[in-house]
Amino acid sequence: MRRLTTAESVKHRGDYGVDGSFHRVPLGAQLAVLAVSCTALAVYAGIALARGQHVAGAVAAVIDAFILAQVALYWHNTRSGKFRAWERILDDLALRGDETLLDMGCGRGAVLCAAAKRLPHGRAIGVDLWQADQTGNSADATWANAALEGVSDRIEVHTGDMTALPLADASVDVVVSSLAIHNIGSGDGRRRALAEAARVVRPGGRLAIADLWDIRHHAAQLREIGWRDVKWRNLGWRMWYGGPWTSTRLVTATKPG
Repeated sequence: MRRLTTAESVKHRGDYGVDGSFHRVPLGAQLAVLAVSCTALAVYAGIALARGQHVAGAVAAVIDAFILAQVALYWHNTRSGKFRAWERILDDLALRGDETLLDMGCGRGAVLCAAAKRLPHGRAIGVDLWQADQTGNSADATWANAALEGVSDRIEVHTGDMTALPLADASVDVVVSSLAIHNIGSGDGRRRALAEAARVVRPGGRLAIADLWDIRHHAAQLREIGWRDVKWRNLGWRMWYGGPWTSTRLVTATKPG
């Protein structure tokens, strides 16, 4: 079986929306507030500098540039950077192509479809509650993206809670999750989600979870239940959502055989 090259696998035809929290304020309104704020800062900086208030003008200009840079980085990473980061993660998993893989909190299917491309003789299962953690999040959007990527015959999509997965014990070979578990409101809930991931993995199976926080706690929990080769690392600037102080980290581990 020929493996996909990184260039081939990074290409995607689907529309995977914009990551973020849109429960109360939709993306359009958030962008409008940003546009007004940046414009106001730019105008203030120009007026202050024209009046000789150089310190105030410079500070406003720097703040404005910083906000614009953060927005540009966020937009790049949610539309492009995360795909490259996940291709490296999937490369490291070295899938044979016949595994059953679960994506917890699959959203519109960015990781699910990328994994399915590597599973010509396997299955990729997505589970999500379809909350407003990205724009247009729905099972229909996931199926539409799977069709565009040519992997509809390799995926399953289920509406379900990560803390009570609708899957049998030891029924998958690999569990992945991207920026999903942190959306559970409590630490106990996040621990239950990780316990569910561990439950459904077959002996000898693997796990790769990327998230904004609790990664060290996830690693400690996996060690507590006897998983092997537990490691975690920073995924770098392509998974920054607000700068290095909100960087995404990855935990990987193997279930004892």
